[in-house]
Amino acid sequence: MGLVFEILREGGIRLPSPIGSAISIVGALVIGDAAISAGLVGAPVVIVVAITGIASFLVVPYTAALFILRLILTILAGVLGAFGVIIGLLAILVHLSALRSFGAPFLSPLLPFAWQDQKDTFIRAPLWTMLTRPKAIRSLDPVRQGWGLKPQPPEDN
Repeated sequence: MGLVFEILREGGIRLPSPIGSAISIVGALVIGDAAISAGLVGAPVVIVVAITGIASFLVVPYTAALFILRLILTILAGVLGAFGVIIGLLAILVHLSALRSFGAPFLSPLLPFAWQDQKDTFIRAPLWTMLTRPKAIRSLDPVRQGWGLKPQPPEDN
């Protein structure tokens, strides 16, 4: 079903916009209904494919990479069930933790965990509070900026 959805989506992209979207919607409805009535797939499968397809429009530039990951995870889920999904997600996590970007770990400061670098991970701290550089950068000068750079109201002359 995922492959059929991808074919319909690519067909909709290649056709002019009013015709492409209409053909994609009608094609998805007809093929989904035919697959359910033929007993090839169940209704929950069509619902899951529709939800993942709609969600794939949220991150447009990465659709090819996400399609490949989704296909691999779907195959693992079909062969091994939930255990296969967990194995696939762990393999993705291991791959991401092995990547380096500009010499720094891709998942830093989460992996390797550095407590002093967490000030800008989930909640953006003010720039004047971030006085030191992250540990993963391994800079010769650990100080990012001088002290006392907090914004002040203008002085009255």
